[in-house]
Amino acid sequence: MHSPDDIHYALEMTKVLREPDRRIDTFGETRFEFQLISELMDRTGEVRIRTGEVEAMRPRILRPAAYREVELEGFDDSARERFERLVEKLKSEGRDLTFLQYGFQFRRGEVQEEIIYDSIDAVRDRVLEDIRRTGNPACAVIEGVDDAWEISILKFSFEMILRSQEINAFDFKRRGLI
Repeated sequence: MHSPDDIHYALEMTKVLREPDRRIDTFGETRFEFQLISELMDRTGEVRIRTGEVEAMRPRILRPAAYREVELEGFDDSARERFERLVEKLKSEGRDLTFLQYGFQFRRGEVQEEIIYDSIDAVRDRVLEDIRRTGNPACAVIEGVDDAWEISILKFSFEMILRSQEINAFDFKRRGLI
């Protein structure tokens, strides 16, 4: 389990060096490949490359009626009532409470690892050059922290949501779904 400091550090240090050429599909599932490079902790000249896939499920429209299904675990008995009043207040102000819900699957079993004995700069350059040469449009290159590498994948996934949200909402609106 990672401490809050470990998570914060991993989020700060993670860089998406190359984004996939596409965004999350509005009406289907999207598979992204990744290569995550990270220096091994306390070892100079050793870099781990993790290769795997992240699958984004089709975004779902979450309408205000679905808020009744939102779980409020750990809150006191009056939380549901306060939550419902907040939703009603926002609706009475004319706010559109429809938003898109995204889901991701990370297939850890399919992640492969390789240790390279070279500097992080040299490995980064080689990985980026290989991607440029092969031209794989679905591949992301991420530089992260070795012992909290899953946080780096989550940050990449979140950034893909942020970059896809506008086009997904446009597609739904164009089809009259929201």
